[in-house]
Amino acid sequence: MIIVDAHEDLAWNMMTYGRDYTRSVSKTRAHEAGGSTIIYNGNTMLGWPDWLEGQVALVFATLFATPIRYRLNPQVQNSYANSQEANQVYRAQLDIYHRLVEEHADKFRLITNVADLDSHLERWVTGDAEKRQLGLLLLMEGSDAIVDPSELEEWAAGGLRIVGLAWSRTRHSGGTYEPGPLTDEGRKLLEVMADLDLILDISHMTEEATLQALEGYGGVVIASHSNAGALLHGSSRPERHLSDLVIRELAQRGGVIGVVLYNKFLIADWHEGTPRSAVSIEYVVDQIDYMCQLVGSAAHVGIGSDFDGGFGLEESPTGIESIADLQLIGDALRVKGYSLSEVEAVLGSNWINLLRRGLPEN
Repeated sequence: MIIVDAHEDLAWNMMTYGRDYTRSVSKTRAHEAGGSTIIYNGNTMLGWPDWLEGQVALVFATLFATPIRYRLNPQVQNSYANSQEANQVYRAQLDIYHRLVEEHADKFRLITNVADLDSHLERWVTGDAEKRQLGLLLLMEGSDAIVDPSELEEWAAGGLRIVGLAWSRTRHSGGTYEPGPLTDEGRKLLEVMADLDLILDISHMTEEATLQALEGYGGVVIASHSNAGALLHGSSRPERHLSDLVIRELAQRGGVIGVVLYNKFLIADWHEGTPRSAVSIEYVVDQIDYMCQLVGSAAHVGIGSDFDGGFGLEESPTGIESIADLQLIGDALRVKGYSLSEVEAVLGSNWINLLRRGLPEN
């Protein structure tokens, strides 16, 4: 089954830690053994051969950096203090993706429209397995890098297709750690996004801002990497999860939610030192099943692993040793009673169908 992973911070890892994603997971782990990267970001879950082994055909690859007020890791030099600095960092990450595609065209492909998507998937389904590439669809996580909405056309020309207004609070929206509504600047940004047919990602936005955006934004809306808050009572970061109300509203809008495979987002009382064995794949299935049951369909849930996004192997569910193991989620869903077509939907086709609605044709 083809898998789509809706959230991977590739450029951030390449810029911050020098990770080489053309390597296998095992080679990167050996290369980084004993170094500080493991302390701050864990053992990697991502690598070129492992994507292919896991049948991962497409990832939403992020442009991401933290505001300097949240830079807890001294190894991270690419945080920002203002929009101009964010703009510089995010543009540098955009360049990273373009270089990656140019220098390793046999391995990576930028996906910007439906024609790209269809030809890419056709190669996965009917083409020579030796010629498969990993598709990269670009997602901006946190919109501080957009100094003025007029810049969006340039960002879109560079390949950007999805914009998330928040990580923490931005000029556009309240976010994780920092409550607040959608701002006037945020509304203006959404207007331009709609004109350009960009997809809105509500992950990390506060519920207040999310509901305002869902009411006012006419384009396609997703949550690239978010879990159901109802299963995480007592969580240390409750604002990071989705309420039943938001899940239902997003489903009514035809959106898809990517379940995060971070142990802290799978059991509420996870903390440093909790053994990996405390979290199994069944906790991932519980998140998927809860949202499917809530909205009455398997058409609105997918995977948004967030692998290498500040955590690695040590804080991933037991049994998921790398990105290559995501197929095991499908096996567990089948045991739960989901049909083959429903499993295919959750693992990949829900995201693919949404992109066919949300991307430009050519």
